[in-house]
Amino acid sequence: MARVGLTPERLARAGAELADEVGFDQVTVSALARRFDVKAASLYAHVRSSQDLRTRIALLALEELADRAADALAGRAGKDALTALANVYRDYAREHPGRYAAAQLRLDPETAAASAGVRHAQMTRALLRGYALTEPDQTHAVRLLGSVFHGYVSLELAGGFSHSAPDSQQSWTRVLDALDALLRNWPAPTAP
Repeated sequence: MARVGLTPERLARAGAELADEVGFDQVTVSALARRFDVKAASLYAHVRSSQDLRTRIALLALEELADRAADALAGRAGKDALTALANVYRDYAREHPGRYAAAQLRLDPETAAASAGVRHAQMTRALLRGYALTEPDQTHAVRLLGSVFHGYVSLELAGGFSHSAPDSQQSWTRVLDALDALLRNWPAPTAP
């Protein structure tokens, strides 16, 4: 085993590369063992199971995304920050579709609380402060942005926008314009 230098971190990174090539749902300890030309049993000294491997890939992807988002958001506010954050998710999904799928993995509460997912939420809330939203509207807006970003990206990656005009980039730009307008003019709550 020392001959190939396996570590949990190296396996997570190789698993992330494999996810980008074949899809996150195809990543298993057995598939990764074939990549290293070792028996699957030898990987269990570093990862407990395929689920543990998938969790490690998800954590790696969340960290990579958070780092990109932090860099993109630095010094930006308002629509500029909104566009920067949205483009981080979209660009990452295009470059790393398997890792992007991994970042959507449902984590147990303890793992989630210790993950870079917390940074994502903090950055989104910081962005929303530029729109003067308070609770509970801020939480509603976080959920809206996540739904739009992830929904659009998922549909785009699946080819959902490739058969009609205008092109997907034009729609993306208009979607971000609409989100900015909505956030600047957030509606008051309706009476029950």
